[in-house]
Amino acid sequence: MEYQLELIAVPVTDIDRAKKFYNQLGWREDLDYVCGDDYRVVQFTPPGSGCSIVFGAGIGIAAPGTMENVHLIVRDIEEARAELTGRGVEISEIFHDADGVFHHAGTEKRVSGLYPGRLSYGSFASFADPDGNGYLLQEVAERAPGTLPAC
Repeated sequence: MEYQLELIAVPVTDIDRAKKFYNQLGWREDLDYVCGDDYRVVQFTPPGSGCSIVFGAGIGIAAPGTMENVHLIVRDIEEARAELTGRGVEISEIFHDADGVFHHAGTEKRVSGLYPGRLSYGSFASFADPDGNGYLLQEVAERAPGTLPAC
């Protein structure tokens, strides 16, 4: 049985402001459906992704800005970061974790620059939408490349 992640609900305060931001990212707008004053569904899909995000009114109860660490996988993190910067998106510098391939919560143990040897899964850059919902770019040039060095 296959399970495919299809949709992530993103809690926002201002639907039109969020819509402008996700358009700025260059994501495809799939849907903007309104049914009355209290129900609106807006869906965007990142380029090349099989999973979309959705936000709106009447679709969830999570507090705006509480989504964090949604990973967007890219083959070249320098190129992806440059593209987003060129679109006017505020994005962190490229970093890796001092203790290994994943990252600690928040900014603890972030080390500036690419992961040594540019090993897949090790390099990140972060950005947030206007409500503070957090995304991480993660460079993956080769899937499941093997065991990483111990910390």
